[in-house]
Amino acid sequence: MSDILVPDHSVKETLASFRANNTSEHAPRILMLYGSLRAESYSKKATQEAARILESFGAEVKIYDPTGLPVFDRENYQHEKVKELHELAMWSEGMVWCSPELHGNLTSVIKNQIDWIPLSIEAVRPTQGRTLAVMQVSGGSQSFNAVNSLRILGRWMRMFTIPNQSSVAMAWKEFNDDGSMKDSDYRDRIVDVMEELFRMTLLLRDQKDFLGHRFSEHKDDYQEKIKSNLYGRSIE
Repeated sequence: MSDILVPDHSVKETLASFRANNTSEHAPRILMLYGSLRAESYSKKATQEAARILESFGAEVKIYDPTGLPVFDRENYQHEKVKELHELAMWSEGMVWCSPELHGNLTSVIKNQIDWIPLSIEAVRPTQGRTLAVMQVSGGSQSFNAVNSLRILGRWMRMFTIPNQSSVAMAWKEFNDDGSMKDSDYRDRIVDVMEELFRMTLLLRDQKDFLGHRFSEHKDDYQEKIKSNLYGRSIE
């Protein structure tokens, strides 16, 4: 039977790598996307509420305005709104995606933004290893169709999507005239979600390169290093 190559991991060395990487002390950087172009968009209001909560924790938050972003066509990468989105994605250490539910799923506005974020920009992957929180608003009864779809997209973009999520039903009832959210169980859940995102971003942001290092993408490197007895091992 031929040798099968596997990485030479150990509990001790892996824990040491985690400790060595955990050095950042700056405010976590969170990019927030919402899925509507309406001036009185409830997904925008929910996003702004979540941003205020994150800022109260000490996070640095930027909300992307999707107005003027062209429909994804794989060609218009020099458009100013596309370049702005790319720059924000590269800047971020975590993201929040919030969509209305429309026809039982997320909206084209939020999907268009995600489509414009490539898996790689030159040698950099602008979403891999970032944390992600997903939220949705609905005009009717509570549903989870949009957040479920956002979770699929987050996995595809190689992001760490946190377990908690928010779904605000009958969103038109949940906001004050100034756009802030009324005190309710729905707002409490958004606080819970942002709290979890804040902590997970602090925990994972320095580890994203280490956690995202894939054996299958570096197999030739392992093979060369095992020949020099530097890294990797074979099993029979």
